[in-house]
Amino acid sequence: MRLVPATTLVAFVDMQARLMAAVPGSESTLRRARRLASAARLLDVRCVLTEQYPQGLGPTAAELAELLPPAHAKTAFSCLGCGPVAALVDAPAPRVRAVVLCGFETHVCISQTALDLLARGTWVFIAVDAVAARHAIDHETALRRLESAGAILTTTEGILFEWLRDAAHPQFKAVQALVRE
Repeated sequence: MRLVPATTLVAFVDMQARLMAAVPGSESTLRRARRLASAARLLDVRCVLTEQYPQGLGPTAAELAELLPPAHAKTAFSCLGCGPVAALVDAPAPRVRAVVLCGFETHVCISQTALDLLARGTWVFIAVDAVAARHAIDHETALRRLESAGAILTTTEGILFEWLRDAAHPQFKAVQALVRE
């Protein structure tokens, strides 16, 4: 199972400013998510952005939202409970084989989305440095559960270089610059 830009979808899940305020280390999580979003733009990787109950939790952090398509509001914890997101995953061409997940919270929306995707036979990659939760025990337990369910744990940097495959890639220098930021 390897990530290929043309068949990958990156889901940026509920990275809303009010929620981030309650999550320790959320600034680092946001930086890594921005790195993923920037590289996805360079490499033509499809992206989707969700917001959990934006009326209460507010909008996505502005510095991430500016890099992504408009957010889809949802109340379901799984992103697949949001019709437009499910439609992207199910689109016939080019077919989404893998979904990279990043965002909040690992044990709630990330987990439920991952489990629903795995049940559909979609490969799930968790960018472990770009997911977080309010409590470490919830985050760590969710990662263990997801890995045992078949999700692949990786890092944002690992994802970027897997998309590139080769230092001869025309976007190598631009992606390398993102890694150095």
